Amino acid sequence: MLGKYQHLILYPIHPNALDHYRKSVYPSGAKSDPSDAALILEFLCKHPERLRVFHPDTAETRTLQLLVEARREAVDDKTRYLNRLTSQLKMFFPQLLDWFSTVDTVVVGRLLQKWPTLEILQAAPANEVADLLNEQRIPESRITVLQQFIEKAIPAVRDKAVLESSVLIVRRIVGQLAALREAITEHDRKIADLTRSHPDYHLFSSLPGAGPVMVPRLIAAFGTQRDRYTTAAAMQCYAGIAPVVESSGKQKWVHWRWACPKFLRQTFHEWAWLSTRQSGWAKSFYDKQPERNKTHHAAIRALAFKWVRILFRCWKDSVPYDATRYAAALQRQDLKKPEEIHWKNVAGFVKLAVVSS
Repeated sequence: MLGKYQHLILYPIHPNALDHYRKSVYPSGAKSDPSDAALILEFLCKHPERLRVFHPDTAETRTLQLLVEARREAVDDKTRYLNRLTSQLKMFFPQLLDWFSTVDTVVVGRLLQKWPTLEILQAAPANEVADLLNEQRIPESRITVLQQFIEKAIPAVRDKAVLESSVLIVRRIVGQLAALREAITEHDRKIADLTRSHPDYHLFSSLPGAGPVMVPRLIAAFGTQRDRYTTAAAMQCYAGIAPVVESSGKQKWVHWRWACPKFLRQTFHEWAWLSTRQSGWAKSFYDKQPERNKTHHAAIRALAFKWVRILFRCWKDSVPYDATRYAAALQRQDLKKPEEIHWKNVAGFVKLAVVSS
């Protein structure tokens, strides 16, 4: 709301920063809105070096950022409703789950809207069922098999209370899924238009594993303000990819970062996993992580940590990713590694061995 006033200079203050600052001033835990406002002003006046002026990105980039997050939210909602539909069908119409590999199809939704129970479906004329399946481009051989399954099937339950309530619930869920599919398609269309016209599209589309879903998410993750992040480490910490190190005396604790944009971390995590399918060095790096006792997700975060450094340099220089150039850089780095000579136990004997550090 304050952003519409051009004469105002805005300094965002993280709620956790204010919370800890309040506790340092008022250890008792006392708080109120007027005192919090005074503490915010005091924090800004006494510690301006720890705050940055808010400079919003371009309207196109911010629109893309909001849309990709909204799309993911819609996809999560669809998954939630699909799980509910599957659970409800197991109660009164489990045969449908065997006849179709997934319930996330238009044909399943139309069948349930028109013939919501097995008994109603069996009583329907065979030609009407075949016509509906034909409209969804189901092969004739498949339609014949489905009609045989429908004829021989036995209802799971005949309880009137279960059937009547399940029909209403399923029809509601099917309608919600149809609306979500339409919304996701509309989101995809708008996101695709904004992505193709974005000035950094050529940069992020060159990344391995970055398709029509991940490219706009990566563009939204970095934005267009090249001075927002001064180092790759700043981006790694903000995205939650870099771990947090806590040490006290001789004790040291390394854990993952809790306070970070979850969607942003999820973006790098998912893309790092997809990159292993198209990038040779990424697949090799991931395969070596179990040797270091890392789980799947820990290995993906380690790969994402490495990818962010590479992508940060490409983003800063506005240069697309070049796999051959990076492979040559890795080879030069291996040649520069010094060799160490140390004693090694082999079959009960001690001998000198040369290894790369």
